[in-house]
Amino acid sequence: MKNINYVINGVLAVAVLILFILQFSGRNNAGVSSGTIMTSSDEHALVIPVAIINVDSLLANYTFSIDLTEALTRKAENIRANLVQQDRNFQGEVENFNYRLQNNAFTSQARIDQEQRRLQQKQADLQALAEKQSLELNEESQRVHMQLRDTIIANLKEYNKTKGYQIIYSNSYESIISPILWAEDVYNITNEFTEYLNKRWTSLGGK
Repeated sequence: MKNINYVINGVLAVAVLILFILQFSGRNNAGVSSGTIMTSSDEHALVIPVAIINVDSLLANYTFSIDLTEALTRKAENIRANLVQQDRNFQGEVENFNYRLQNNAFTSQARIDQEQRRLQQKQADLQALAEKQSLELNEESQRVHMQLRDTIIANLKEYNKTKGYQIIYSNSYESIISPILWAEDVYNITNEFTEYLNKRWTSLGGK
């Protein structure tokens, strides 16, 4: 499925570039304002207002991302260390119980049963704690990713005010952000394409 998505994204990227070339090369006026296109008198090459960001590299070098990642890593390590210590303590209690059991240290069967129930409950509590903290850590990780995504997108919009890019892509296959980081609204054909699909589905006998 991921490979299919990569192919689709690649085809879309090429299609957008072709549209840019067809749109801008068809204009009679070679000089275009606001940085949309530039023509080299020597090479007659078109510079299309599209940019690419390697999100993986960005996140690895962005100080805010590094700080958030380190904080999340420290939290995960603290949770792991705490669970390991609690498990060791529990295993010590189990060993102590078995030792006392083998040496007839309990005064009655009722006392043995009571201690067994206590250990079973403690084991269940530790498992529940591990699952709860794992879930909390996963939710925290998602919040960090969303915070990074929102921060990057917000700053990218501000940055692009002086750059004039029409579309900015991510060339990282695995990232917290979609392949298209930012694009002018004019290139969003969602509603138009949805209408096309619905009409086609209806024409094919769909409900």
